[in-house]
Amino acid sequence: MRFAVARPGRLVALGAAALLAVSGCTSSGEDPEPTPTPSTSASAGTSTGLAAFYDQQVDWEGCGDGFDCARVTVPLDYANPDDGSLELEVVRLQARDARGSLLLNPGGPGGSGVEYARAARIVLTPDVVDAYDVVGFDPRGVVSSAPVDCIEDSELDAIFAADGTPDTPQEVAELEEISERFGPGCQSRSPEVAPFMDTESAARDMDIIRAVLGEERLDYLGKSYGTYLGAQYAELFPERVGRMVLDGVLPSSLDSDALTFGQAKAFDVALQRFVADCIEQEDCPLPRDVDAGVARIQQFLADLDATPIPGVGDRMLTEALATYAILSYLYFPPSDWDTLRFGLDAAFQGDGSVLMDMMDERIQRNPDGTFANNGNEAFYAVSCLDRPGVGGADHAAGLAEQWAAEAPVFGPYLAWGNLPCWQWPMGAGTAEAAGEPPVFTAPGSAPILVVSTTYDMATPHEWGVQVAGELENATLLTYDGDGHTAYTSGSSCIDEAVDAYLLDGTLPAEGTVCTADGAGSAGA
Repeated sequence: MRFAVARPGRLVALGAAALLAVSGCTSSGEDPEPTPTPSTSASAGTSTGLAAFYDQQVDWEGCGDGFDCARVTVPLDYANPDDGSLELEVVRLQARDARGSLLLNPGGPGGSGVEYARAARIVLTPDVVDAYDVVGFDPRGVVSSAPVDCIEDSELDAIFAADGTPDTPQEVAELEEISERFGPGCQSRSPEVAPFMDTESAARDMDIIRAVLGEERLDYLGKSYGTYLGAQYAELFPERVGRMVLDGVLPSSLDSDALTFGQAKAFDVALQRFVADCIEQEDCPLPRDVDAGVARIQQFLADLDATPIPGVGDRMLTEALATYAILSYLYFPPSDWDTLRFGLDAAFQGDGSVLMDMMDERIQRNPDGTFANNGNEAFYAVSCLDRPGVGGADHAAGLAEQWAAEAPVFGPYLAWGNLPCWQWPMGAGTAEAAGEPPVFTAPGSAPILVVSTTYDMATPHEWGVQVAGELENATLLTYDGDGHTAYTSGSSCIDEAVDAYLLDGTLPAEGTVCTADGAGSAGA
């Protein structure tokens, strides 16, 4: 069963992709000695201005399918906690004999943690569901937690369809004009919540949720952007970290350009791997050679740049929409690549409806032109505060030319994707104003398990190595395979290693590598 929880963005592709329910294999290690933890209330070192938030009592009410729901109140601005508050939607699936609460985040930013937790029986193994109260929340500004509103749905359509690789002054001007609507739109339409949607604030919200749940330490599973959120929490509250799993990790220490370039290169590799798999299938519409197959896709996109083809209704499939559809379906493991093969085959014959439907599914666009939620807007509202754009159109044009050398298919397209964050009207505004990105080390935290996939295109494996090295107390577990994130995505070895840690505190041996067939080997 496929469960799409987030989507890639024109800025950077950070969302968790398709998560498959499978069973799981154990590794060895020592159960860490517990570290002293603070009280669950605000009295243990928490600012007195936050005491009311930490000590609040919430009312849980049944909300279907065995879940309880509640609203948790958090300060709008942690620097000035008396200046207003907002409510977060929280959902919980209680276990019969729970060892504690496990908080989930699916990624994005902009992914609904409520929706993700409601799929607990799919995204977690049965043993974990039986052992924990599974808890999800919509972060501030997301879906049902004071949702940010930035632009009309028709304008969002225009952003997705806009020429992603402008090669004339007019096309550049049009992309600039569309991109510049986003920040001021967030500021004018959601003036209260939009300035405070940074990840640090969301991580502080998680500590209030921890206290409301009555937990001394936070047990947590974060995927994709959710790893950045989790690492930020560990940096802020290292002594309150319980068993934390970060799957498909996003480094704190990269600016928006470095982050996007790393993804562009990884997506090009993923495309090559898709083509290599495709030419082994009978229904592959590509030439039976990897280089020739990639070239065929490049030519198809170039042809769309000049002449879009019919899509759905009166919408035309543009180069940008097709690129987005292809890119977003590379998130899935090879077992799901048949959808992309089918979409390309139809498009090569002049029918763009399949690729457009694929793209609409990923961005959660309804047939009537509305969107199922505000995830796409929240994506920019969070990302542009966390990692401001480094430069404007001239800068993007230079990057597009440079990146084409190492990422010829997706490099130019992603190079232009950071424009909405250039001179963001809230927060620091530009990367120059914000300074160097922080390096999260979480000194003194309990052990953290970092999971990374060798051919993950959205969070490359080198980032997993990097983050495991930056965190003071982390162990790296590698999945040798394709797709974005690894837990419950097809490797029983990964599932069993993660479960052993979550259930027993047993970490895998350093350097453990799992394969798709469930085998695992420990490093030296």
